[in-house]
Amino acid sequence: MTLYRIMDRNTVIAFFLIALVIFLWPLYMEYVSPPQPSDQTPAPVTTEPGPPPATTSEQPASKPVAITEQHSTPVSPASGGELLADEARNINININHDLYQARISNRGGGSLLSFQLKNYQKYDSSLVELIYPGNQANLLLAFTSAISGQKIVLDNRWSYQGSRREYSVGAEPVKITFTTSYNNQPLTKTLVFHPGTYQIDVLTNLAGVSNHISQGSYTLGWNGGLPGTEKNTKDDYNYFKGYVYQGDDLHTPRAKSELKLERFIGQTRWAAFRTKYFITSLIPETPASAAEIGGYVENGEKTKRNIYSFGLFLDSQHPNSTTLYLGPLEYKRVKGLGVSLERVMNFGWSFIRPIAKGVLFLLTKMHKTIPNYGVVLIIFAILVKIIVYPLTKKSFQSTKEMQAVQPLVAELKEKHKSNPQKLNQETMNLYKEHGVNPLGGCLPLLLQMPLLFALFQVFRSTIELRGAHFIWWIKDLSSPDTIFYLPFTIPIYGDQVSVLPIIMGVSMFLQQKMMPTQASGQQKYMSYFMTGFFMLLFNNFPSGLNLYYTLFNILTIVQQKYLTPAQKQPVVSTKSKPKAARGR
Repeated sequence: MTLYRIMDRNTVIAFFLIALVIFLWPLYMEYVSPPQPSDQTPAPVTTEPGPPPATTSEQPASKPVAITEQHSTPVSPASGGELLADEARNINININHDLYQARISNRGGGSLLSFQLKNYQKYDSSLVELIYPGNQANLLLAFTSAISGQKIVLDNRWSYQGSRREYSVGAEPVKITFTTSYNNQPLTKTLVFHPGTYQIDVLTNLAGVSNHISQGSYTLGWNGGLPGTEKNTKDDYNYFKGYVYQGDDLHTPRAKSELKLERFIGQTRWAAFRTKYFITSLIPETPASAAEIGGYVENGEKTKRNIYSFGLFLDSQHPNSTTLYLGPLEYKRVKGLGVSLERVMNFGWSFIRPIAKGVLFLLTKMHKTIPNYGVVLIIFAILVKIIVYPLTKKSFQSTKEMQAVQPLVAELKEKHKSNPQKLNQETMNLYKEHGVNPLGGCLPLLLQMPLLFALFQVFRSTIELRGAHFIWWIKDLSSPDTIFYLPFTIPIYGDQVSVLPIIMGVSMFLQQKMMPTQASGQQKYMSYFMTGFFMLLFNNFPSGLNLYYTLFNILTIVQQKYLTPAQKQPVVSTKSKPKAARGR
């Protein structure tokens, strides 16, 4: 196939390249978040002496770990006999915060029984709840006895140092303190709730029993991950991952068929577990000496999800302060923690990340003035069209210039039909003579692809657009604008019917019809196929991306019709050209 025939369908090629990259998207996700290689992971917990995990490793893989009745050795009170009054019964304390409503228990010294986010709702309009039965045994302390070698999990009922059962976090932090004892020595744990943030300080002091703790370190753990919150559970579960951050290395161990905690030795800045839009993380004030983490695959009715547990190893000889961040995976908030927790967020390849972060920054800034994200996207599309106007203008001009020299190309094709090499050489000379760039029509489209992928990342996985309503049926710009569901599933398309992909397909069809050079034969059918393929593919994409892309296509149609300069008059024949012109 000669070069000029390839250049005639540069638009189709551009669409094909986009489709190709989208098809390779799963491989790309594997590349940016590869499973931890077995030969590079630190040794498992079982091979290293020292403190145990926050829960016993004998817990069946089919259930979350850290259930009270399954720890090996409960801690006795100071008297070694009867429990104190507060320890003998469950005590629940309610915390009313401007961002959440929490309920904590004296079990485990302040384990969270409920944590509802006031600013985020589920698809059924109920508040997002980040605590479920599988992770209620959270924030537990554990260590190995230096004398008996037994695993001690401090998940009995602690004594609550207070009388109130209701607190409101206003201008000042609220402190809730619990105490227990081991071998007649006091142990304390305090939760500090700060106003205006999802950060909760966990202050622990086991210095009084440090000589009873093997290797001088104990664990503060989070067990059972987080619950799913999205209607599309399969998409939500794809983001379920656990992390350990040491130095500048982000470890992401792979979930296995059964829970096996792995230990990462070295200064640990934080450990975390994330879902699509939410995260729980333990961040010690002083880097921990090590961390342990493990996940198992839980089989659901329709799909699988990864459930992770993790813990930090803290120095038992001194009091420790650890920050629990439990809340939305909001870029500005997690970056503001100053510990690189935002690294769990996926903004794409390295050359796309700055674009994606810039797009997110602009959208959130604009949203402070314009309360509707749909309107923000419309204005953003117009601004992008203005920015890329010189590129698209050059693309249209190049296409028209290509059309102008087609009669000359046809003559060359007839003249050198038996010599393809000579034909390519003469064709390139012709393009050079008339100042035509054969890549001019395709290159501007390819230059815009990084922006398209950046938008895809932002619309698909950032919580800022979660639940953002536009108008009428478009109720969530982070999800497809589905109007009804089919009783069956179509490959690629899915089982839902969305409106914006159909409008986008119509705009693509009209855009092709307005091209100066109309496709014919196989090229024509190929262009129709790609339009239909994109309608199917984009049916599962976020409505925010479809809204942007549809509007961008409409603006491009307007540009083609009203803002494109008139094309040059073609030279009808090489024989009619002046000799001087042919000799240049």
